[in-house]
Amino acid sequence: MEDQYFVGWGTLMLINAGLAQGKNRSGLNWFFISLLLGPLATLILVLMEKLPEKD
Repeated sequence: MEDQYFVGWGTLMLINAGLAQGKNRSGLNWFFISLLLGPLATLILVLMEKLPEKD
């Protein structure tokens, strides 16, 4: 049962990293933020606006 918890949390970290990159934010930073905050990080990312692209 505990293995499933770690697999789920790791999957969520990867999803959040991809979501962050889609909003022009650092995927690596959000990967590690998700390690600490988990589903709360997902909520924060969903509510954030997309940053303008850099030239």
